[in-house]
Parts: sequence; C-alpha cells; structure tokens
Amino acid sequence: MTAATDPLPERTDEGDIAALAKGGRTNFFGFLLRLAARLPFLFIAGRLYGAEALGRFASALVIVELVAMLCTMGEKRGLAQRLSDGDDGQANHLVFDGLLVAFLFGSAGALLLYSIPALMFPSGQYTQLDRLIVLVIPALAMTEIALSAQAYRFDIATTVRARAVVEPWTISIMAGVFFYIIPASGLSMAYLASIMAAAMFAFWPFIREYGLPRGWRPNFGRMGRLTIRGLPLASADAIEWGTRRLDLFILGLFAAPAAVGVYYVAQQVASLPQKLKTSFEPILGPVITRNLKEKNYAGIASQVCQVGFWIIAAQAGIALALGVPGEGVMGLVGPGFVAGTGALAFLLAAEVVAATAVVSEAALVYMARMRNLSISIATILLQAAMTVGVMMLADLYGLSDYYRAAGAALSLMLALGIMSLTKAWLLSRILGHPVNNWRWALVWAAAPAVVVGFLATLLPEWAELSFGIPAILLTYGFVIWHKGFGPEDRVLFRRNLGGDAAPVTGG
Repeated sequence: MTAATDPLPERTDEGDIAALAKGGRTNFFGFLLRLAARLPFLFIAGRLYGAEALGRFASALVIVELVAMLCTMGEKRGLAQRLSDGDDGQANHLVFDGLLVAFLFGSAGALLLYSIPALMFPSGQYTQLDRLIVLVIPALAMTEIALSAQAYRFDIATTVRARAVVEPWTISIMAGVFFYIIPASGLSMAYLASIMAAAMFAFWPFIREYGLPRGWRPNFGRMGRLTIRGLPLASADAIEWGTRRLDLFILGLFAAPAAVGVYYVAQQVASLPQKLKTSFEPILGPVITRNLKEKNYAGIASQVCQVGFWIIAAQAGIALALGVPGEGVMGLVGPGFVAGTGALAFLLAAEVVAATAVVSEAALVYMARMRNLSISIATILLQAAMTVGVMMLADLYGLSDYYRAAGAALSLMLALGIMSLTKAWLLSRILGHPVNNWRWALVWAAAPAVVVGFLATLLPEWAELSFGIPAILLTYGFVIWHKGFGPEDRVLFRRNLGGDAAPVTGG
C-alpha cells in the first residue's frame, strides 16, 4: 500500500492527541533501547580507546553531522508541510525530490571535507581510514528524509528500529570488533558502519510504503525551489543541532583532547533525555501542519503545551536519575571520566530547560520561519560569547580544563533557557493562546527524588547505581503521576483512545 492510494485518516483534536501519545509511547520504548545500547558504546570507547581518541572522534563528528544536517535542506521537518499541501498522488515524487537534493548536497559536502580533513581533525591526528567518515554525510541526510516520510504516515516503528536499535547496537559492537583489527581508526569505522546499517533499515520500509519513483523525473527548477524554500528550515535545524555541539567545538579549541573526550562522554549521557523530544517530534510536525490548514490555533497551542509537559516531566526524571549519582555514572566509563561530573549536571539541566523551545519551534518553523531563525541565531551567538568568555576566565584564573568543561555546559544551559522563554512568548502571541509547559508538580516530584538520590550516594558505587537510579525514578514517577498528571496526560499511557481515529502504523 502506497501513499498515493492510502488516504489519511479523518482527524479530530482527540485523534491528534491519541496519535501524539501513541507515537510518543513507541519512540519512548526506542529511547530505552537506545539507552541500553549507548552505554555499552561509551564503556567500550572509554575503556579501550581512551579519552584522547574519543576527543578526536568527537571533533570529527561535530563537523560531519553539521554538514549532514544542512544537506537535508530542512526536509526533516519541511517535508510534512510539502506533503500536506500537495496531492496524495504526488507524495512519491515529492519525497524523491527531497532525497535527490540531499544526495547531491551531501555528496558535495563529503568531497569538500575529504579534501580538507583539517576541518574535521583540527589536531592533525588522523588516518586515511578516518577520512572515510565523510561517507556518512549523504547517507545520514537521506535517512533523515526517509524517516520523516514514514513519520508523516504515522510510522514511528521504523525510526525506532533504525535509530534506537540498529544504529547504537552496531556502533557498540563494531567499536569492540574494530579495536582488535584497526584500533587507530576503530571509532570512525564503527560510526560509519552504524549509519549505513541504519540507512538500510530505514529505506526498506520506506520503499514498501511509498514505492519506487515510477514516472518521476529530476526537475532542477522544482528542486531549486525546494532548496530555497527549505533554507530557513535547514538553518534552524542546523542551529538547533549546533547549540548542542558548539560547546564541544569551542572546548576543543581551548582544551586538550582528553578533556574534550571526557566532555563528549558527559554530553552523550546527557543527550539520552534529549532523545525523548524525538519521541514526539515526528508526529507533532504532521499534526501541526494539518491544524494550520484548518486555522485551528487553539488546537496547536493545546498540543504544544501537552507534549511540552510530557517531555519536561520525562526529561526531569531521567536527569535526576543520571545526575544525582553522576560520579558513579561517569565512573562506569573509566576512572578518568569522573572529572566530567560537573559538566554532566549542567548538560542534564540544559536538556530540561530546552524542552519548551523544542515544542514551540515545532510550530514556529511553519508559522514564523524567519523570526524563529532569528531567535535561533541570536541564541547560538549568545552561547558562543558566553562559552568563549568562560574559556578566557579559566585562562585568567589558571583553572583546569575540567572547569572549562563545566563552564561550557553552564553557558549552554543559560542560552537554551533564554531561547525557550523567547520562543514560547512568540508562539503564544502568534496563536493568541498561552503556551506554557511548566507545572509546579515538577518541583513536588523532584524534591523527594533528590532526597532518595542523596541517600543512594552513601551506598557503595555498585549499589548506588543498581538501586539508586531505579529508586529515584520510582519516587519521581509516583509523585508526578499522582500530583502532576491529569486525565488528559494519562492518555500517554493508554493503548487505545477514540478507536482508530488516528492510527499509528508499525511499518
């Protein structure tokens, strides 16, 4: 069954919430799978390769993933609007236009970086195999578009398989294998293998859903219009992504590779709660674009507030569970990584305060692209200024690189907090309805969880992690369920709502 013949289901506000909840549940399960796979990778990379090798790998990743994000030309989110505005019979052609644009730009970006490897490896230490990491650029950009096309058809299971199962488990396994075969390039090659494996698992269900491009011909005029239209979205995507990498990039300019490697591990642990926003992002885009066609601004405000609270509530619980016993969590990777505990705490807090910006931007990219882009640009400039300022203060007072790392994370947290307030204010003015994801129940739930976590830190490290983390989550979850979640929130945990008003296919 293809998009051309499969009509979209009739939708209502209740059906939209059901779709958001079901998509969120599916991808939350994927988050748990990603967590189970990502920690082995950090353990293998930290224990076998060491902080210095991780630092060089992280520096290359910053550039490669940024270029790949730009090469999607905003289609990760813009595709939903193009499909909503277009004829269902042309869905196949619209998606393949985006795929071809991503392939062309991705290939050009890969050639540029391959010819100037110093952009990826500022330390000058790399192998010829390391340079092949650029092959992920077109693959990563095209995979994002294929997964977005599947999300438009309410197929979140494909994203879960590709991003939460195949990709993290592949990089974990291959990092261990390559250490004994090509240790100097093992991390780069493991990453390349994981992206290619995820691409295969993404495109197989995509081809089954949309079919091959029969009757489609490349039209450079049409693709040129797609590129121009997508530039604000591509820039916003790249800046939103860049705010999570700029700190690492600037730290790499001022600190030794070992400190960058420690910060990278803290960043990877902290990014686990960040993945929760992607639990709803693929479904939120199509829901918002359909409400925009009907000018249902009250519905958009309600959905943004609802999803925003779900994300904040989940992120806060996980941030507490990982942050309070932070020394034990970082120590799992290796004794030398415990120095990154301060950075981990600020990075976890940054993900919580960023949630409001994320859900607000999901609507702003369709309703106020240029104003949203302006706020994003101002945010990343503010972050850059604060981070460089922290580095200069560290020089002035002779502080260690690990103080620099904590300062970089603090700068990120402050910048994201300001961005959240600004974007929520702008969206509320455009919609004519308040946009506020905050509820005091979050404080009531966090307080006893912190007490439980502090008591857990008095235990031996193995008990602190084995019993402390589950105890923090259970305490927080019990309070937030009884004090913070109303009937409209608990739909997230119900498997059926309103019959089949908004089905989510498994793909």
